[in-house]
Amino acid sequence: MTRPRFLPDNFTLCLLATVTLASLWPAQGLVAQSFELITTLAIALLFFLHGAKLSRDAVVAGLSHWRLHLLVLACTFVLFPLLGLLLKPLFGLMLTPDLAVGMLFLCTLPATVQSAIAFTALARGNVSAAVCSASASSLLGVFITPLLVSVLVVSGDVARSGTLDAVGHIMLQLLLPFVAGQLLQPWIGATVKRHAAGLKFVDQGSILLVVYTAFSAAVVEGLWKQVPPLVLLSLTVACGLLLALTLTLTTWSSRALGFGKEDEITIVFCGSKKSLASGVPMAKVLFAAPVVGVMLLPLMLFHQIQLMVCAVLAQRYARRARAGAES
Repeated sequence: MTRPRFLPDNFTLCLLATVTLASLWPAQGLVAQSFELITTLAIALLFFLHGAKLSRDAVVAGLSHWRLHLLVLACTFVLFPLLGLLLKPLFGLMLTPDLAVGMLFLCTLPATVQSAIAFTALARGNVSAAVCSASASSLLGVFITPLLVSVLVVSGDVARSGTLDAVGHIMLQLLLPFVAGQLLQPWIGATVKRHAAGLKFVDQGSILLVVYTAFSAAVVEGLWKQVPPLVLLSLTVACGLLLALTLTLTTWSSRALGFGKEDEITIVFCGSKKSLASGVPMAKVLFAAPVVGVMLLPLMLFHQIQLMVCAVLAQRYARRARAGAES
């Protein structure tokens, strides 16, 4: 039986089911504390496995494209925050204060790794450069995102910890397991790659755990009273506008700087995406528990929109590449 075209992918359905579960049966008390511990361990395992999976040869092969990497990092950590600041008054009019802050948090995050590389490969772009750029963005985000949050997010009621404290927490929870996995990569890397399906399960499972824990805390604090349907629609429009601007600007800048088509594809897909896998645990560290669920709504929505739009865009790039090869 073929899957209906209108039906979202399995992970999106699981994400919606998790939000529904947290809305109907939120974790509280000792149950919530247990989920916090399990979530922390799952995230550490996730980043350890990503460190073990990442091929050093692929990273070295992509290092020579330094102009491309600088542009991708500039799009991720300069262009996005500038757009967030420029659109901040509009966000303030369209959204609730916490959701507006969530949009700014979204702008500070690193790029995705898996989907950026997957879409680059599908579109016939420079895959080795995509691996290097996306990985560098993810690692640098450990340090840059808390700094950007301290500049863009000025509400003392939202931020949970100081910049140095936040960097320390993120390094302990994310970077340390990643480095441990990289150090062990020569011995366990092949095994991890053979069990890629298991890594995908840990990846998605850890995100679902954090989403359930975060939304449970938010629901207990009255999340859905703060986000009525009209506000959710406004949030969708805001995320779509932000993505449209970044896709346009990354495409224009890559062409203006004289990059070839393969490199343009890499810049567009690595420079316009934001990581749910990194953003969820970072929000957990950076923000007070009652507002984490609200902070994550813009990221979750943006993530789904970018996947759908980039899937169409990648197929268009691929068709052009095939047409060029046949002519």
